[in-house]
Amino acid sequence: MSPRILIVEDEEPLTMLLRYNLEAEGYEVESVARGDEADMRLKEAIPDLLVLDWMLPGLSGIELCRRLRARPETRNLPIIMLTARGEESEKVRGLATGADDYIVKPFSVPELLARVRALLRRANPERVASVLTIGDIELDRERKRVSRNGQIIELGPTEYRLLEFLMERPGRVFSREQLLDGVWGSDIYIDERTVDVHIGRLRKAINRGHTVDPIRTVRGSGYALDDRYGRDR
Repeated sequence: MSPRILIVEDEEPLTMLLRYNLEAEGYEVESVARGDEADMRLKEAIPDLLVLDWMLPGLSGIELCRRLRARPETRNLPIIMLTARGEESEKVRGLATGADDYIVKPFSVPELLARVRALLRRANPERVASVLTIGDIELDRERKRVSRNGQIIELGPTEYRLLEFLMERPGRVFSREQLLDGVWGSDIYIDERTVDVHIGRLRKAINRGHTVDPIRTVRGSGYALDDRYGRDR
């Protein structure tokens, strides 16, 4: 079962952005726009992680965080707080209230996703795989090591992140724009053709000495890691 994440955010465009990216990571996502509604929801069902805005109608994120930490059943619930308040004193206040992490708007979506993975891994190590395997390709997140058929593959940092992104979602076709947002971040301007260059480097590295290419090019759409790769091995 995929980890469940509850987003408590009253800005609809941001909620949609978060939902899209978290669901693309494979999480089950719910959202509410008011703090008091979230309070009621959390009394009925407890998610694996909470993404909580500081300023909310009905009940502030700070107050909701206090209430959750006071209840035995939500005392250890991982909480990431989102806020436009970037001052150090406000960060300290948010963390002192009980938030596990703190991200200032506007933020990098890849950074948020990385923090979500880190918190889930810390809270429930068995829920977030530290090793990804597709066919004879293995990616060890803890050691930052990639191997194919037992042989270590040397990858640059961008090629590593690109392979990790594709292995997390085998079979899904990503456009160049989606890969740029997911691997490089939406706040960085890079020409889309840069993706082709790094896909080429990744292919060269993982296919050296092998006849089967696990990366699929979909003309006019983008790239995918073939989910059929290795099934018959």
